[in-house]
Amino acid sequence: MSFTYADVGATREHAGFCPPGFHPLHIRTRLGEGEELFRRAAEAVLTWEMHRALGVGVTTKADRAEPGADVTITLAGLIKAPCRVVWTVEEHRRAGWAYGTLPGHPECGEESFVVHRTGDGTVWFTVSAFSRPAKWYARAGGAATRTLQHAYARRCGTVLRRLCAPHDEA
Repeated sequence: MSFTYADVGATREHAGFCPPGFHPLHIRTRLGEGEELFRRAAEAVLTWEMHRALGVGVTTKADRAEPGADVTITLAGLIKAPCRVVWTVEEHRRAGWAYGTLPGHPECGEESFVVHRTGDGTVWFTVSAFSRPAKWYARAGGAATRTLQHAYARRCGTVLRRLCAPHDEA
């Protein structure tokens, strides 16, 4: 299957990039501080743990996000969203990945999930995306669909912060 959009990989090369006719999304969540938190958060993002903790279904043969890995996210047990990982990054201060939509996904576009540790040790989690409706029900939802996407991205940050909290704070 091929991707349902032209700008494959654009979330990696151009932060905040949004092609004409797509809607941008950029949600940044402060997770805390320190190398250990960064490592825990990176692992949770790269191994699908964060997504599973959100309560969404994750179907993939890959143990970790890797370019070319197909993954289907299932929402509410009803909506299946087939995707393919288009890039990953595992650096000293940055780790994450992005997927692009495949035929059958309710949206068309790309979404990235990246953990970043700044020079002062602060750990941030950012969800960036560009998308537009692909299915009739996503188009019919209009602004409500975009509101749900933003809520999902904020929930990713909240869940990741909870997953990575020291046990005495969780």
